Amino acid sequence: MTAVRDSSRPPSDSDTVSPMEHSEGLAGRALVVVVDDRRARGVERDSSGPLVTELLAEAGFAVDGVVVVSADEAEILKALNTAVIGGVDLVISVGGTGVTPRDVAPEATAAVLDRELPGIAEALRASGVAAGSTEAGLSRGLAGISGSTLVVNLADSRAAVRDGMATLGPLAAHVIAELSNLEI
Repeated sequence: MTAVRDSSRPPSDSDTVSPMEHSEGLAGRALVVVVDDRRARGVERDSSGPLVTELLAEAGFAVDGVVVVSADEAEILKALNTAVIGGVDLVISVGGTGVTPRDVAPEATAAVLDRELPGIAEALRASGVAAGSTEAGLSRGLAGISGSTLVVNLADSRAAVRDGMATLGPLAAHVIAELSNLEI
């Protein structure tokens, strides 16, 4: 299922993802947040969301939707918080991780994280550089835990997304399995 929320309106209860039990063989539930001004305004077609959705499905995730927001820290934070509160296991944001003043996804992500997992972000950058993705190498993206949700930032290029998802898949599955086995 791919659902694109209109980022010009505040999130509502219908934007919140409902809890779902993990099915046998399902790696978990995921939500994709695309951070891009032009796509959020409808000026440019989003190709990152469908690509990440396809790669998540191949990795065994049920994708609850794609949310497109502008490169505004408050909008990104709202989308990330909605996903975490909705109970998804994995939130992947794509875009807004570079070096320009509008690249604020890492700052919004830092505000929602309870615990950072720098090894994942470092692995994404290292594998991206090894695969020839300049965007991945320059990414300031973060990865970490918010509640029981893994939140990861990816650079927004096809190469960075493809390589990042290949690197992230087994790491995310391991983190989600550990978090689901916690005794509370």
